[in-house]
This record gives sequence, structure tokens and C-alpha cells, in this order.
Amino acid sequence: MNQLASPVSPGQLAFTQLLSATRRGARLGRLLAVGQLRSWGAPQDLTERAELVVAELGANAVLHGHLPGRSFRLTLVFDAPLGRLRVDVTDARGDKWPPAPAANAVPDGLLRTGGRGLALVDALADRWETLPFPPSGKTVRAELIEPAGRAPGHDSATSHPVAR
Repeated sequence: MNQLASPVSPGQLAFTQLLSATRRGARLGRLLAVGQLRSWGAPQDLTERAELVVAELGANAVLHGHLPGRSFRLTLVFDAPLGRLRVDVTDARGDKWPPAPAANAVPDGLLRTGGRGLALVDALADRWETLPFPPSGKTVRAELIEPAGRAPGHDSATSHPVAR
């Protein structure tokens, strides 16, 4: 597989992988992300949050960003000293941008069978945005930051996530 795991700038590590725009590709992206973050010694809670974010963004790339014969790209950039992770998922559909989180709101009492993925990303990530990826794609970028007060690399499996 084509993998890149080299420093981007001092203290940063990067991983990039092209994946088939299929359910299997989205699952593989999630598994590769977790394996890579563990090999870098990322904190457990950051890895768990990233796993869910990568799963949701990968699923969206497959469901909404798929064009026949085109892959999607997963990129992770981890700044260990700052406890900061950037997750980029790039797909071929620059014409279909995700709605803002408020646009996904459902009136009380109604159930929806889908459309909650970006609300989950919004809850787990410290911030997220959509960027153009010329010539015709888009990148959905999420940033996850280890809460202040914990040393990077500290496994805090018993602590609770910071309210956002």
C-alpha cells in the first residue's frame, strides 16, 4: 500500500492513504487510522475519538462523495507535543458539500434513520470544516485536540471527554 509516515514539520507525523470508495474502503480507513495512531503513541482517548470521526467521514465519502472509478484519501497529521490531530478525508465530489451542523437538527420527537454522522463529528472534534480540493473534489477536515492539563501520550481511559 502507498503509505506516508514521515515528519511534516518538527514534532508532526503524517499518514496518507488512498482507499476505494466502498464500505470496505471506509472500514479499512478506520482500521488503518487506529493502527497508525497507536504506533505513534497517541493518547487512548484521542485515538478513540479519531476512530469515530474517521469512520463517519469515510462513510460520508463513500455514500455522498463517490464517483465511479475514483478513490477517497485519508490523511492524518499528528502533532504529538501539542496533542493535536488533523483528520482530512478528501473525495471527488466537490459539488456536494456537507450541510452545517445546525441544518441536520431534527424536531423533538421525530426519529431519523440517517444524517447524524456530521452531528457526531461536530460533537467529537474540536472543530471541522469543508475545503475545496481542486480541480473537482473537497476535503472535510476535523481537528481533535487532547484536553489541556494532560501530558501528551498520557493514557486517560478513565477520564471523561471535555465538554465542547
